[in-house]
Amino acid sequence: MTAQIIDGKQLAADMRAEIKADVETLAAQGVTPGLGVILVGDDPASRSYVTAKEKACEEAGIYSDDNRLSADSSQEELMALIGRMNNDPKINGILLQLPLPKHMDENAALLAINPAKDVDGFHPVNVGKMLIGEECFLPCTPHGCVQMLARSGVETKGAHVVVVGRSNIVGKPVAAMLLQKKEHANATVTICHTGTKDIGYHTRQADIVIVAAGWPNTVTADMVKDGAVVIDVGVNRVEDATKKRGYRLVGDVDFDAIKEKASLITPVPGGVGPMTITMLLYNTVESARRTLSLPAGR
Repeated sequence: MTAQIIDGKQLAADMRAEIKADVETLAAQGVTPGLGVILVGDDPASRSYVTAKEKACEEAGIYSDDNRLSADSSQEELMALIGRMNNDPKINGILLQLPLPKHMDENAALLAINPAKDVDGFHPVNVGKMLIGEECFLPCTPHGCVQMLARSGVETKGAHVVVVGRSNIVGKPVAAMLLQKKEHANATVTICHTGTKDIGYHTRQADIVIVAAGWPNTVTADMVKDGAVVIDVGVNRVEDATKKRGYRLVGDVDFDAIKEKASLITPVPGGVGPMTITMLLYNTVESARRTLSLPAGR
């Protein structure tokens, strides 16, 4: 058996076409979704993400209000900017790019964002709503994982999902989403982490394995059963002298070996990654939709 590749680039492109159509519908009703972005400092990875977001917003027809603060900006300057965006009716969503410089209080900044504009899904109000199954903004990367499963025709109802990793960004939220009594969820979920004695014991029982551990080859072929669905969230740099840049990107699973056992698997790059910005756009449009009291979109 050779696994079918879940093409994150294509799924993201399909969703972005839907999002663009939704933006055009909202525009006809006098609403242009707006995303406010705050980047503090000049971290290369953060800058790259923000640039990609700017391009995605432009292509979808979403208004983008990008704000760059120097690395030595004060907490007060950051909080004032968040306050301005909270009160700006043209801004439906606020993205505070993390990490912040060490002298800034990240938690205070995230708490200052209006939960109704928290399109990253990190505010405790939205996290709490997610846990109890109320409507809220879902965090982008785990929501992207759920969308990938749904759009690939993977049945989650009654399935055993094993999540490897317990971060607040991916592991915990994707587990919370998949155990809800809802469509594209209703699974039995097990979470494995650094304190788990035998991760393979659990992953071998899984119908769906979602790996967000942050380390290459965390899950190997002997740790998955034949026909399992494998979602690899990890992005790691490993040295590779054959590459011009001296490294290549790999995920958290042994892709080459596992693809000979799994039924479906995501590649790295080109798997979960393209879905993250897509879900940010999705949440921004959903926020704009709520200003017109319209029902949720796709």
